[in-house]
Amino acid sequence: MIPFEANSIFHIKDQKEFRNKALQLFHYQAEHNPVYRSFCQHLNTNIAAVQTLEAIPFLPIAFFKSKKVISGAPVNTAVFTSSGTTGTTPSQHFVADIALYQKSYRKAFSLFYGPASEYCILALLPSYLEREGSSLIYMARDLIDQSDHPYSGFYLNNLQELKEKIGVLEQQQTKTLLLGVSFALLDLAEDFEGKLTHTSIMETGGMKGRRKEMIRHELHTILKRSFGVNTIHSEYGMTELLSQAYSTGQGVFKCPPWMQVLCRDPEDPLSTQTTGRTGGLNIIDLANVHSCAFVATQDLGKVYEDGTFEVLGRFDQAELRGCNLMVY
Repeated sequence: MIPFEANSIFHIKDQKEFRNKALQLFHYQAEHNPVYRSFCQHLNTNIAAVQTLEAIPFLPIAFFKSKKVISGAPVNTAVFTSSGTTGTTPSQHFVADIALYQKSYRKAFSLFYGPASEYCILALLPSYLEREGSSLIYMARDLIDQSDHPYSGFYLNNLQELKEKIGVLEQQQTKTLLLGVSFALLDLAEDFEGKLTHTSIMETGGMKGRRKEMIRHELHTILKRSFGVNTIHSEYGMTELLSQAYSTGQGVFKCPPWMQVLCRDPEDPLSTQTTGRTGGLNIIDLANVHSCAFVATQDLGKVYEDGTFEVLGRFDQAELRGCNLMVY
């Protein structure tokens, strides 16, 4: 059995409580997750001696490509897959409790933006809609259902219709969220007329080979100018996680209370380093109760004293993929 009731992670109030739950989950997964247990053994980790977050080994994200990363009995209700690019191996995340994923993204969205029912949600995610197994599409579809606005929905190639509906929503002063992959937002921005005052734009990253890669600042500058807004929001998530961090501007992300980001020395994957310096991003996602909650990503970034973080790039050997596929 798991070390604590999974839904208890959504009631974490402070860092001490987060630390205690993370350590409990680590000791459980180090015993009951065969892939993670083997990884810890390979590192000669003294499991019983691990008493700090910094001492926890973080599983390289590449393991999700070649292994079934499962804690406990393999009971799968869903399998999410990464987008990848032609010729690359996609990641697979075997999700034993889809309700836990739902609760994670619903609570996180409400924490940062309020109830989805308050918005008209427009999803411009063509590259994700064109394949199976996207966790982002699963989340977006559910938030659209909660929105219950007649204009809420997915928009594939019908950009003119989308522009017209945004115009109507602006005239009606409707609180609107436009969630889009980067290349599609740039497509929409071309020849866009008007200034958005009631619409928040949230990019999920990703050129998917459709446009040249660009740094986030350049992307946001173009989008702000084209749509007449002061800030561009961002979502940071990936197939291997069941939680998301959000940025409401300036590319600085904040995690929900059950998720935390640490920074490792880019030259030493087993180390940790002080805040404010560029390094590899390690993520603790306590919603990953049934897979692995401790993931070493291929993203480079900075973590600050208050727990916020920036994503600054990717390791040279990292494959281009995921919900934040960009060169920063």
